[in-house]
Amino acid sequence: MRQTEAKIWRFQDDGTIPNSGLPVVLYPGALTEEAESIERIFNLNNWRNSWTNGIYSFHHYHSDAHEVLGIVRGYAVVQLGGERGETVKLQKGDVVILPAGTGHKRLSASGDLLVAGAYPDGMSCNLRKGAEGERPRALEEIRAVPLPSTDPVYGRNGPLMRLWTTQELASF
Repeated sequence: MRQTEAKIWRFQDDGTIPNSGLPVVLYPGALTEEAESIERIFNLNNWRNSWTNGIYSFHHYHSDAHEVLGIVRGYAVVQLGGERGETVKLQKGDVVILPAGTGHKRLSASGDLLVAGAYPDGMSCNLRKGAEGERPRALEEIRAVPLPSTDPVYGRNGPLMRLWTTQELASF
């Protein structure tokens, strides 16, 4: 694992994808481990209920959990924040932390893409697509998601702990 400078983005509610008052955090090239080791790093830092797979090719978000994605192999071009969001290329070793409510969609990917994901405290997550009628409940669920107790890569003193504060959460 390497200490890298975090990149952050803030996305506004676009009427379909709520996004969050918390920033999306990217650690470029932070991890060089294989899938099991990346999952183990997340798990050791209390981001559990981990999995390996890919990224859905449609806009979606999780209203009841934050999510970390670590690119184990290959690359993916993703759109973060919904239709008016940011297009970002994620490649092997990159880690992106998505606050609850943040839209994400795979636009393209290498054939060998493999992603490891996890959730703080081993939370389970739902799958929201911005469908009509889901918004009021989704907004309530997003507000109720607690801040994580650790950074999924760097632990208790990682950059996420400074970037996601209760003051920022209150602005949502």
